[in-house]
Amino acid sequence: MTDQSVILQAMKQAVRKRSKRAAVARRVAGSFAAGSPAGPGQSSVAAGRGDARSTRAAARREAILDAALDEFSAQGFAAARLDDIATRARVAKGTIYLYFADKEMLFQELIRARMGPVVGDLEAVFATELPLRVIVEQAVDVFVREVFGTHRKQIIRLVISEGPRFPAIAEFYYREVLTRALGAVRAFLRRAQERGELADDTIVRFPQLIAAPAVIAIIWSGLFEKFEPLDIRAMMRAHFKALFAPGRPA
Repeated sequence: MTDQSVILQAMKQAVRKRSKRAAVARRVAGSFAAGSPAGPGQSSVAAGRGDARSTRAAARREAILDAALDEFSAQGFAAARLDDIATRARVAKGTIYLYFADKEMLFQELIRARMGPVVGDLEAVFATELPLRVIVEQAVDVFVREVFGTHRKQIIRLVISEGPRFPAIAEFYYREVLTRALGAVRAFLRRAQERGELADDTIVRFPQLIAAPAVIAIIWSGLFEKFEPLDIRAMMRAHFKALFAPGRPA
């Protein structure tokens, strides 16, 4: 074997070794890119940390929404300050901006987060194929339990009191809450009319009549409850009895 052939053989072996090392490196890199763990349990630890961060972020967001409802209820939308909301939520003011662009966006998200699930419950109630009186009674239960009996009624009070001065708030509430609720009620009343449970389409044309006692209850409880307590459930039942009774076989 000549010196030249020995050199060539050594060079070939070195190239083969480098190629093997490169192939191994590519496989390792590919495994990282695909999310394969670099060591036993490492991916599960990282996932656990991510879940913990998400849980803390969600809890912080809920705390801000709860604090915002308390502050808006106490001061009104105009007078409420993000500094005071942050204090109630026990977070820095800057933390609020991580979740909400400004006070109006915070209030809008409060409406969506707190009222949206209730509207969903009411939509489910009104979508059932049960007799009119049964569905109305279920809707009364949802309102009394999920709205009137909770802090959610404060949101409705705020929209009533602040909506004229801040039309964007009223528009948002109409879009996110009322259009969905009224749409579900209209569809329900049309079906009731088709089944012969309504004598005419008067209530179909004015579904706001279904919500009237709820609005009265919200206003009365805020202004006059201490002078004359109101049995909201009994009042709503009386309202629907009168609404459906005259000439209506419901």
